[in-house]
Amino acid sequence: MTLIDWKEKLRPFARASKWRAWIQIANTVLPYLALIMLMGYLMSINVHPLWIILLSIPTGLFLVRVFILFHDCTHQSFFASKKWNTIAGYIFGIMTFTPYRIWQAEHNRHHGAVGNLDRRGTGDVWTMTVEEYVESSGWKRFVYRIYRNPLFLFLIAPFFLFAVLHRLPSRTFKGGKYFVSRFVTNAALLAIFLLVTFTLGINYYLLIQLPVLFVASVSGVWLFFIQHQFEEVYWEHHEDWDFVKAAIEGSSFYKLPLVLDWMTGHIGFHHIHHLNSRIPNYRLRQSYRAVQNLKNGKTITLLESFKLGLYKLYDEKTGRLVRMRDVKRI
Repeated sequence: MTLIDWKEKLRPFARASKWRAWIQIANTVLPYLALIMLMGYLMSINVHPLWIILLSIPTGLFLVRVFILFHDCTHQSFFASKKWNTIAGYIFGIMTFTPYRIWQAEHNRHHGAVGNLDRRGTGDVWTMTVEEYVESSGWKRFVYRIYRNPLFLFLIAPFFLFAVLHRLPSRTFKGGKYFVSRFVTNAALLAIFLLVTFTLGINYYLLIQLPVLFVASVSGVWLFFIQHQFEEVYWEHHEDWDFVKAAIEGSSFYKLPLVLDWMTGHIGFHHIHHLNSRIPNYRLRQSYRAVQNLKNGKTITLLESFKLGLYKLYDEKTGRLVRMRDVKRI
C-alpha cells in the first residue's frame, strides 16, 4: 500500500482524546510520585538502602511511561490542543530530564530519516556499514566497538545521555526556542535538586532520583534500540529510500507481556507509530487489532530481543545487520 492508503486506514486512530490523556496522567504521574514519596519515607525510617534501590525498578518503569506521554506531546498527539501538548511536554520533560523543544526537533528528524543510510546521525543509534567499518582507521573502529558494546550502550550511555548530555548546549539545535527549552528544563531540575538538598538532604536525592533515572534511561534506550536494530532491518540510500518500507520494515513490533506493554505506553507497536506519528499511544493497540495489514511487520518477542545487541554492522550486500565476528567471513 502507498503512504496515502496507510494514512487513510489509520486516520480514525490519529485523534487525541482529552479524557484518555488525563486518565493516563492520573494512572502514570500519580503512581510515580507516590513511589518517590514511599522511597523517601523508607529512607526516613532508616530502611536498608538495598530495599530503596530495589523499589527504584518499578518507579523507573513508571518514569518510562511518563516519557511516552512526553513523546506523544512532542508529536502533538497526546492532547488535541497544541498549547496543552506544549505545557504537558515541558512538565514531562522536566520529570524525564529531557528538554522538550530540542528532543522534539531531534525526534522529528529521526522520523524523516529512519532507515536512510545517507541521513544517519541525529536521534538514532550510531550504525556503520561493513564497508565503512573496514575502511575506517583503527582508532575509529576501536571507538565504534566500545560504543556498540552492550555494557556501554545499555548501561553507561543511557544515564550519561539523560543526566549529562541533555544538560549541555547543542551544536545543531541552538538559540531561540531551543535555548529557552534547555534553560527552563535545567533551571527546574536545579531548583528541585536544591529544594530536596536543603530540606531533606542530598542523600535523599542521590539515593532516590539517580537510581530511578538510571532504570528509566536504560529501559528507554533498550526500547529504542530494539525498535530499529534487528537482523532484517530496512536500510537504503536516499535515492532508493521509501517512507512506508522504512516504517514497516525498518521498525519492529516489540511484542511485550501485557504489563510491560502497558508500562511502556504500547510503544512496541513502533511500525504503526512510524506510519502515522499522530496516533496517540492509547490508540496504538486498537489500530493494530483493526488493520490486518499491520500484522505483517517484523515481530520481536522479549526473549528474542536479548540477542539483538550482538548485531552491530549493516551489510549492504545482504541487506542485514551482522555481528562483528561475521565481518571476517564477509
